[in-house]
Amino acid sequence: MDERTIHIPNPDVEPLQSSRLTGDATESDIESIRQRTAVYVYEWPVRLWHWLNALAILVLCVTGWFIGSPPPTMQIDEANYQFVFGYIRFAHFTAGLLMMVMFIGRIYWAFVGNRHARQLFRLPVWNKRWWYEVYFELRWYMFLEPEPKKYVGHNPLAQAAMFFFITIGIAYMVGTGLALYGEGLGAGSWADTLFGWAIPLVGGSQAMHSLHHLGMWTIIVFIIIHVYAAIREDILSRQSMVSTMISGHRTFKDDKPD
Repeated sequence: MDERTIHIPNPDVEPLQSSRLTGDATESDIESIRQRTAVYVYEWPVRLWHWLNALAILVLCVTGWFIGSPPPTMQIDEANYQFVFGYIRFAHFTAGLLMMVMFIGRIYWAFVGNRHARQLFRLPVWNKRWWYEVYFELRWYMFLEPEPKKYVGHNPLAQAAMFFFITIGIAYMVGTGLALYGEGLGAGSWADTLFGWAIPLVGGSQAMHSLHHLGMWTIIVFIIIHVYAAIREDILSRQSMVSTMISGHRTFKDDKPD
C-alpha cells in the first residue's frame, strides 16, 4: 500500500494516525478523538507563558517601532522636563528581559511538563511521515485538500513554524537585543560580556540594529499568519484552537460547519 493510499482522508482513521505521528497521543487520547471528546493538551504554565509572551511581544514591537522611528520632540516644556523616549526604552528593555526570563522558564518546563510542552523544541525531521504531513497541511491551508486532519498537539506544519519563528526567533531576538543592550550598559557589563562579541561579528552596531529590526518584522508577519491560521482551523477543521490555549483542552467535533 503506497503512502497516498494510506493518507486518504478518513474521519475515523486519519485523526488516529496523525496523532501518533509525533508520538504525542496516548491510547486514551486516541479514544477521545475517536469519540470526538476533549483531550487535555496544554498545562497552565504553557498557557500562561503563551499569553504573557504575546503581551511582551506586543510591547516590544510597539516600543521597538518608536525606538527605530523616534517620535518628534514635544515643544510644550523644556527637554529636561520630559522623559518620553526614556519611558519607551525602559518599557522595551523591561519587556525584553522578562521575555528572556520567561523563555528560560519555558525551556525548563519542556523537561518537566507533559509531552506537548516539548513540541516547540524538537522537530522529528528524520520521520518521513512527518514531512508528508507537513506537505498535507500546506495543501490544506492552500485549500487544495477537501478534508482536514485532527491532531492532539500542534499539527506538523504549525510545529515547524512555531519552532523556527518562536523558539529560534525568540532566542535570536533576545541574543541580538542583549548585544545592543550591552552597548548602553558599557564595556565589561554582563550583557556586553555575554553577547557583545556578536556586534563586530555582523559588521558593527548599525548592522546589529538592522538585523534586530528585521527580526521584529519577521515575528510580526508570523503573528498575523498565526492568528489567521488559529481562527481558520477553529472554524474549518472542527477542533478547538483559540480556546485550547485558554482551557488547556482540545475538543473535537464530528459535524461540519453549515
